[in-house]
Formats: sequence, C-alpha cells, structure tokens
Amino acid sequence: MKLLVISDIHGNMQALDAVMSIAHDEVICLGDIVDYGPSPGECIDLLDKQGIPTVRGNHDNAVAFRMECGCGYEYKHLSVSTREYTWNVLNERQLGFLKKLPFSLERVENGRKLYFTHGSPLSFYDYIRPDTPEEVIRGYINGLDADFIFVGHSHTPFVRKIGDVTLVNPGSVGQPRDEDNRASCAVFDTDTLRTEIIRVRYDMETVCDNIRKSMSHADELTSILERGK
Repeated sequence: MKLLVISDIHGNMQALDAVMSIAHDEVICLGDIVDYGPSPGECIDLLDKQGIPTVRGNHDNAVAFRMECGCGYEYKHLSVSTREYTWNVLNERQLGFLKKLPFSLERVENGRKLYFTHGSPLSFYDYIRPDTPEEVIRGYINGLDADFIFVGHSHTPFVRKIGDVTLVNPGSVGQPRDEDNRASCAVFDTDTLRTEIIRVRYDMETVCDNIRKSMSHADELTSILERGK
C-alpha cells in the first residue's frame, strides 16, 4: 500500500491539489492546515470530505482555540496577521473540524508500529530538523513504542534513522522552507517499508494572486513561496 503523508498545508489549496494527484492508496495529514495561505477553508473541506486522518498542528490549535501558535520570531508577525484573516474566512463547521483534531495517530502496517504527530511525540511546538542532534531527538522519542515516527512542523523533508527508529518528515505542502519552492510530501510503502520524498510543482501564480487580493503582508508571503524559504 502507498501511504501519502502530507503536512503543513497552510491554506495553499493549489499545492494541496497537486500533491493529492500523486498515486496513493491512503493519506494521512500531519497538521497545520491553516494560516499563511489564502484558502484555509477549502483545504479543511478537502480533508474533511475525504475523511483523511489528520493530527493537530500548532497553527490549527491556535486558530481553533484562539491561542498563540508558538512560532519563532521570524514568522510571528505573519502568523498573527494571517490568523486574523483565517478567523474571518472560516465557518463554525470548519473551526469545529480543527477543534476535534487529535494530537497523534497510531497504526500498524506490515508488523511495524507507525506513529504520526506534528512536532514531536512530546509537543506540537517541538522542531525536529535534519540537523537536530541525536541526543535531543532521543529525548523526544524516549519510551515511545514505534518503529516509524512521522513528523512535520519544520517545513524541511528528511528521512533519518535513530537507533531502531526511522523518523520521516514529508516537508511542507504549502510553504516549503528548504530553498525548493515545490510542494513537498512523502509516500511510505507499507510493503517495502521504504519512504520516498516527492516534490511537485503547482499553480503558484494563482496562490500569489489570491494572497495579494485578500491578505496583508502579501509581498512577504509571496516571496516566501517563490523562494522556498
């Protein structure tokens, strides 16, 4: 089975449509559906209508419960301004969807235990990056009974082995920050237990036009999309 793992959509419907076109059997989303992008409601609707299992990201939590998102200083002003936009365009059903998202999901495939969350098994605010020291990661995953751990949040894709555990970050669908502006996702083959990071081009021009028409800090938001950082 081909399991498509997506994360950090951030209101980018065109990017979401592009990754959903990749051949797959099932989909799991690692959260952060909203903020930064112009189409949070449409992205929620797609996940909801297709019954895609989704965990709660820090931005989903901030929008749903009117809390701080815990963003770093570099992006804080953008998260604050786009959250106001997000609240204005979401309806109660869509907010209800965000409120019900779980912190994590677990399943077993081919005798292996898979664990899905947004940041780390301890908090959706924790960043696990390709260069995060191994001892830090061990602190995050210590005691967790899993063979594969899937995380998002850093917007940077990687596959990394820590002892007997394989960590996978599919990167960001809607706002990559690894200097590659293509939408990022991962396909996990439950038969071979191999993961492929996949990059997909999407209709960025439409997204940028929609940002300019309706959102503040449009120049900065579109520049991040265009540069992939």
